[in-house]
Amino acid sequence: MRDRERALKRVLLAVVSLLLLVLGTASPASAHAALRATNPEDGTILQRAPRTLTLTYTESVGLLTDSFRVYDPENHRLRTGQADHVPGRADTVRVPLPARMAKGTYVVAWRVVSADSHPVSGALTFSVGERTVTRATAPGQAENGTTTSLYNIARYLAYLAVALVLGAAAFVAYCRPPQRSLLRPLFVVGAATLLVSTLALLLLRGPYEEGTAPELASFGRTLTTRPGELLLARLALLLLAVVLGLVLRRRPVPRPAAVTAGAILAVALALTWSAAEHASAGIQVPLAIASTTLHLLATAAWLGGLAALLLTLRAPAVPPQVVTRFSRLALTSVIVLVVTGVYQSWRGLGTWQALTDTTYGRVLLAKLVAVGVLLGAAAWSRRWTGRLSTTAKAPAKVPVLAGAPELPPEPPAAAPDLPVRHLRRTVLAEAAVGVVVLVLTTLLTSTLPGRAAEEAATAETGIPAASVTTVPFTVGESGRGKVQITFDPGRVGPNSVQAVVFGANGALAAVPELRITMTLPAQRLGPLDTGITDRGGYWATNSFDLPIPGTWTMKVTVRVSDLDQTTVSRKLRVTR
Repeated sequence: MRDRERALKRVLLAVVSLLLLVLGTASPASAHAALRATNPEDGTILQRAPRTLTLTYTESVGLLTDSFRVYDPENHRLRTGQADHVPGRADTVRVPLPARMAKGTYVVAWRVVSADSHPVSGALTFSVGERTVTRATAPGQAENGTTTSLYNIARYLAYLAVALVLGAAAFVAYCRPPQRSLLRPLFVVGAATLLVSTLALLLLRGPYEEGTAPELASFGRTLTTRPGELLLARLALLLLAVVLGLVLRRRPVPRPAAVTAGAILAVALALTWSAAEHASAGIQVPLAIASTTLHLLATAAWLGGLAALLLTLRAPAVPPQVVTRFSRLALTSVIVLVVTGVYQSWRGLGTWQALTDTTYGRVLLAKLVAVGVLLGAAAWSRRWTGRLSTTAKAPAKVPVLAGAPELPPEPPAAAPDLPVRHLRRTVLAEAAVGVVVLVLTTLLTSTLPGRAAEEAATAETGIPAASVTTVPFTVGESGRGKVQITFDPGRVGPNSVQAVVFGANGALAAVPELRITMTLPAQRLGPLDTGITDRGGYWATNSFDLPIPGTWTMKVTVRVSDLDQTTVSRKLRVTR
């Protein structure tokens, strides 16, 4: 039994290390905010140079010290005015442009911070007078891999630490274990990890937003932003909790007062997460923040309580009522998680189709599977909890000799060895799955929700925006490029299709043949040929019908010579 427990602990440690590695090296996910409209529009040709560049997002955004960079056709950066918000519009930003702008194509690289604290970036082009082959590369707006990895790891460690601290506190307050000294390392490690990870987030916040290497140059600006203020509040609450814990050890206070103070601190600490993540933007913000706060507290009570129970079961004798109380606490936490999780899923997805067609939906499905496995392990633990209670309640049989005085029965054993060992193993398995759930939860908080993706696809006027897909291709060893394909409006019904081919150097390229077909595997429909033709520099058709919604497979065949061609496939989501 002990060998199996040691093996499970090694597996748990390996899972934590592997998931930290995966989380740290994962490619940066899109944030909540997305570009909704621009003036000038992306790719448009203007007769006169615009005086102002205006960008509208799906939610309010914050500006950085270098949010917008405009490059002329010769790849020289233009001197622009100070970017600011349009009066009364926190979701719309304007950038004054120079009075004189030469003819040609300009590239705009932008990077802002969405209302849910995640940076989002992109680029667009517009032309003055005529479209030219631009050499602009818009450097400096990409993510910094080291900063993003460190920031993601710190975010996960903060989630894990707060779950350990709050869960252990809830376990002590409700389950009342007799030997609380066993839980002291959990509080110390959890509080220290939360302190270090919060400090790391505070120091990395500026470089994470700017997309630069770790540095302290932007630390002062971070302290004036809402994410920075919430991180400072988290540090203050953590220090206050440590001081309160030391005071309670030296000067005990009535239990109701201590529990009330602890609950207030726990809610305030949870709010520093919910007020900075997806709940802080979008629809029904007050209700979403309340739901997210309850979700985090329930997660901590369950998963952090599991860690506390695991340490408690190492004691020589554990009163059965401690395990029974935790079983009730876990059941209540699961009910809260289900209710709040359903609401948050509806709020984040928007449609059933987004469950399989968006990254957010697929990560959510993975989390649901992990939670299902966790519930299975919890049910197995409840089985051993029931056996432990039944064994402990069984009266001890004391033989009575004839003529001898009647002896009182011996008290029941506090923790029968066999059920406790099995319970310890199942709790350890629950904790391992709980680590996976926390990782998936962290990934969800940095992934573009399906509802936000739908908002980004609809312009301010309510007219669906065109669907633009970029398909890279490779022919042989040297023939490389990409095809930018636009379906307008990109929904069920008649569509116009335009395709532009770019070479390896980013310049427009001419090819002898380009063919695009559409197939809907779920309905066994297709392939449907779009029928695009060469229009002199680009390929297009004004009439192609997409008959039904679904996830279509778009096959793009590019022929660059009489002998060399390639076919590349991409998924295209079509809605009504």
